[in-house]
Amino acid sequence: PETMRNAAKMDAKIRVKGGANLQAAAETFGAKRYITQSSGFWYAHGTGLADETTPLTSDATPGINSSTHIIETIEQRVLESSNIEGVALRFGFFYGPGTWYHPAGNMAEQINKNEFPFIGQGEGVWNFVHIEDAAMAVASAIYSTPGIYNIVNDCPTPMWEWLPAFARYLNAPKPLRISEEEGQKEKGPEAVYYATKLRGASNAKARQSFNFQPRTFEWLL
Repeated sequence: PETMRNAAKMDAKIRVKGGANLQAAAETFGAKRYITQSSGFWYAHGTGLADETTPLTSDATPGINSSTHIIETIEQRVLESSNIEGVALRFGFFYGPGTWYHPAGNMAEQINKNEFPFIGQGEGVWNFVHIEDAAMAVASAIYSTPGIYNIVNDCPTPMWEWLPAFARYLNAPKPLRISEEEGQKEKGPEAVYYATKLRGASNAKARQSFNFQPRTFEWLL
C-alpha cells in the first residue's frame, strides 16, 4: 500500500504538471488535437451503467476523491482549451499482455498465491478493457468528435463474478472471501471501496461515434 501511495503521488505530478506542459507544447506548435488518458471506473453511485454525463464520485475514500479531482482538473484543461481540440478517453482497467491483469501480471501473481480475496459481497462492478482494444480506441479518437468517451468492454462485471473467473482462467486457487470489516483492517478502505462500490460504465457513445468494438471478455467464457 505504501508503494502504491507513493506511486500515485508521482503519477499525479506527471499527469497534472507534465500533461499541462505537453499540452502547452502541442498548442504552441499548432497541433490540432490533444488526447488525454482518463479513468472510467470511479463514477458516482446510481442505478444502471454510468455514461459520460454521469459525475465522478466525490464521496469515496480520501485517496479516490483526490484521484477523481485530478481527473476532473485534467479533463477540464483539455476539453475547455480554445487552442486545441480535446478528447478524454476514460479507460477501464487494462487487461492483456503487459498489464496487471495478465497471467504474467501482478494481480495474477497475487491470485495464484491466494493473496487477493474478494471483500464482503463483492458487488462492486468493474470495467475492464483489453490493452489492444484501448490502443485501437486511441487511434480512432484522432478522428472522432471531441469530448469524453468511456473505453470499456461490453460486460462490466461485479467482483464476485470476475475474480473467481480470473482465478479459474489462471488455474489458481479459489479466492478467499473476507468481511468488509476484515477488508478494512487487512487491505484498507480503498480495497473495500473497489470491492463493494465501483459502478459499471457504458461504452455506447464510443461504439456509436467511432465503431468501438471491444473483444469478448475471455475470462467469462
